[in-house]
Amino acid sequence: MSLPAVLLMMLFAVAPGDATPLVVQASGSPVQLDHASVLTSPEVPPVPLYRATQVSDESVDQFTVIVFVFASEGKRKDREVAPGRRTLETHTTKYSTMGLDGSPIEPTDLLVVGVNQAQRVNSDAWWRADLQAAATEEAAKRKKP
Repeated sequence: MSLPAVLLMMLFAVAPGDATPLVVQASGSPVQLDHASVLTSPEVPPVPLYRATQVSDESVDQFTVIVFVFASEGKRKDREVAPGRRTLETHTTKYSTMGLDGSPIEPTDLLVVGVNQAQRVNSDAWWRADLQAAATEEAAKRKKP
């Protein structure tokens, strides 16, 4: 683990239990996310940490990650999109983070994260997926009364 990653982990404490984001995957995505968690600190917005693995036979130049924030009763409160890591080579894995500063996030909120677009190296074309329905379905399964 790199020194910046160790320092980041020391700055934040991993949020317990329910703060673990759900991961949704679109069919055909060249990048898969897993091992997602949320780093929290009283002075800063929550920061999802995730592992991104390139699963196709072509390297990815860039990809974007989308995070949906749902209230405990299952209603969507927010959606944030940010660039993931650049240059994810064939069958490699990298860890990355994303700050959630669009709206306040309550301890009872549910986060759903996924890759919604990717661009392969030396290509102008983007692979895209709409994850809204999958995220809403996952949130509905886990909503709290």
